[in-house]
Amino acid sequence: MSQATTIRTGATIAATLYTGVLVVLGLYPSQFRYLFAYIPAVVGYAVIVFDKWAWRWPGIHRIASRPWVAGTWRVVLSPSSDSHIPEGGNRGPITTYMTIEQTYWSLHATLRTAESTSRSSNATVEAPENSGTAEIGFLYDNKPRVEHQHRSPRHEGACRISVTGLAPRAAVGHYYTSRLTAGDMDFALLNRSTSYGTFAEAQAADLDRNLN
Repeated sequence: MSQATTIRTGATIAATLYTGVLVVLGLYPSQFRYLFAYIPAVVGYAVIVFDKWAWRWPGIHRIASRPWVAGTWRVVLSPSSDSHIPEGGNRGPITTYMTIEQTYWSLHATLRTAESTSRSSNATVEAPENSGTAEIGFLYDNKPRVEHQHRSPRHEGACRISVTGLAPRAAVGHYYTSRLTAGDMDFALLNRSTSYGTFAEAQAADLDRNLN
């Protein structure tokens, strides 16, 4: 269970149990003298609201100081010249799409190419106070489509992304893989949707690219 899931689950259970005990004892919130007894329960539910939504509301977002990167990004991969790319492999630049799902305490990224899908694990967001920039890092597991596995086997890798501002629309990064490949990444925000399930769906929504 992730840290974010643990926090949300714990807050929900604690707040619900506490509220239930108050009701069983006959301490109803409709009675003003008992209203303050419900403050701990309100705080518990507020933790959930903050994690999923409130942290990026105007005003609160500035105080939270965490970049909002959720959405679907067009990512152009540029493999380095010394990458060990097998015969017939794509030497780039390679247009891909990364979907990022984010709450205050969690982040999950899915990168899709025409040949494979990569999913993140152990994601971290490091945002030094008053710096205006943040570093997003994660490990990932890549699973190619079966038709490409003869030259592009399943592998693992690491990715590091640098963003500037609280709601960035562009970013840069780099990646390394267990196949001894590495390269640069250039990001451009497509939109805030996280509902694209395939590379083809994201590509079809990429109006800017289709018009060029």
